[in-house]
Amino acid sequence: MMVSILLENGIFLKAKGFGANTTQVGEIVFNTSMTGYQEIITDPSYAGQFVVFTASEIGNVGVNDDDMESNDAFLKGIIVRNYNDNYSNFRGEKSLNEFLKEKNILGISDIDTRYLTKLIRTEGSQMMIASSEIHDKDELEKILKNSPHISEINYINEVTTDKVYTHSQGAWNDITLSYNPKNTSKKIAVYDFGVKRNILNELTEAGLECEVYPANTPADKLIEKYQNNEIVGVFLSNGPGDPLVLTQVKENIQKLIKAKIPMFGICLGHQLLSIAHGYDTYKLKFGHHGGNHPVKKTAIEITAQNHNYNVPEDIRDIAEVTHTNLFDGTIEGVKYKNEPIFSVQHHPEASPGPRDSKYLFKKFSDMLK
Repeated sequence: MMVSILLENGIFLKAKGFGANTTQVGEIVFNTSMTGYQEIITDPSYAGQFVVFTASEIGNVGVNDDDMESNDAFLKGIIVRNYNDNYSNFRGEKSLNEFLKEKNILGISDIDTRYLTKLIRTEGSQMMIASSEIHDKDELEKILKNSPHISEINYINEVTTDKVYTHSQGAWNDITLSYNPKNTSKKIAVYDFGVKRNILNELTEAGLECEVYPANTPADKLIEKYQNNEIVGVFLSNGPGDPLVLTQVKENIQKLIKAKIPMFGICLGHQLLSIAHGYDTYKLKFGHHGGNHPVKKTAIEITAQNHNYNVPEDIRDIAEVTHTNLFDGTIEGVKYKNEPIFSVQHHPEASPGPRDSKYLFKKFSDMLK
């Protein structure tokens, strides 16, 4: 099938399509990871976005249930140079085309992804519309102009869990090719803003029993559990969209800070901690999305990243900066002064190093009494 694409800057393109036959509006970003397309597609943090893959071959290993980062996929579409429908991998269970059809996600191929990546790098992330149903530029432009911007949409309600559940699965075992359950000695509450399964796996691996809560859970409920010694800390997860629209979440976190509950935040959780402390985030030009971003601590860590927003430099007034991005000098991690709270912008569970940043989960476990 044919797909028509209209970018916010007026560029109109044609390409081939696979996956769902649909029309979608979202923000276009690029990801520089060379592997892990299924994990990227099922990462809830990409809700509302089209992802341009800089890896030239996508689909070649198929899709399987074990590599899902969530129970669903929330992005609007993927854009690839070459799509391979005939996958070859002993773990593959179905083609990416079949998977995208099931999830109503549009696949776009046979397009110059290098051109799109350079365009985003130069002009910044922007909204776009893609359709396998509508091919008139004026009609697509009308739909795009009348659609809400991603910064106006609260995607957290779409990706969060609808009930409390306990996660007890450990990290991936390279030898048995399976996830191993772990013995856990401390229970924490996890605010699910779109949490990735591998984050929960790594928290469990560090000896923490994860009780996962919907994003709208009142802070008072968790404070009561902490005061009754039912939990020993709170984890704030990754998630999609602009953190500044999450006013209720901000108020909940402020209550947790006031109660002096130990907390660890990753990605969106990192941003929300900054906002809750009174330091609003700002949007990066084209974001950090990929598995090869160097971050400086005492040594260099190779990290995986997926974020469009960043904490401000003046957060140094209340926090020690622990990690710095070596691409653009932006803040990647902080430890709040006189508070049992720290956070990082990158994804230590994503194993790009492959183990460079996993110490952070043990650090969180060790600080919990």
